[in-house]
Order: sequence, then C-alpha cells, then structure tokens
Amino acid sequence: MAPSDDFYCDEVLSGKTEVSIVAETARVLAYHHTRPFWPVHIVVIPKMHVPSLTDLGDAPADLLSELVEVVRRVAAEVELEHGAARVLTNLGSYQDSKHLHFHVNSGEPLRG
Repeated sequence: MAPSDDFYCDEVLSGKTEVSIVAETARVLAYHHTRPFWPVHIVVIPKMHVPSLTDLGDAPADLLSELVEVVRRVAAEVELEHGAARVLTNLGSYQDSKHLHFHVNSGEPLRG
C-alpha cells in the first residue's frame, strides 16, 4: 500500500494532523472530520490499521465490536443533539483512505 492510501495512519494516528477528539478508547478514536462534508461530521477509526469492513486484516476479533460500540455511542449523541444521524462506511473504489472508518453525520451536505 502506498503511504498516501491511508490518511488515518499517516496523518491522524501519527499526530501529523491535529484533530478535535469526540471520544476515545485504548483502541478506537472518534474526532471531528478535518474537512467536513456535513454540518456535523465525525469520523470513527480503529487505532490500528484495518483495511476495510470487508477486509479486517490482522485485527483482533473483538476490535470490530469495540469500534461499533463507539460508533453507536457517538451516533446516539448526535441523534439526541440534532434529531437525526447517519452512519456510513465506504468500500472498494468509494473508500478514499484504505483504513476502516465510519462517518457519523447529521444535516444536509455542505458541498455538492
């Protein structure tokens, strides 16, 4: 994998790109997107490299459960505060960064 294929490992988890943290566990990080597409746009990632939802790589079996639990908590907070929330992940050619990540968002797109 080329280094530019994984923004999360290369920039966020390395500390090169500063982020505003929403929630964190020992193995999962949720933060406000650095270039939001929606008014509320939070990204939730595992702290170890996991290629995608359909390719968990060498991730331990329980990491996905922990990741989904953080997504659930963040989505519940967004829904409570804003009345609605979306949760999505991209796969294949839709996945710009080849590191499993979920978007938790609310509102109409800021750009088309």
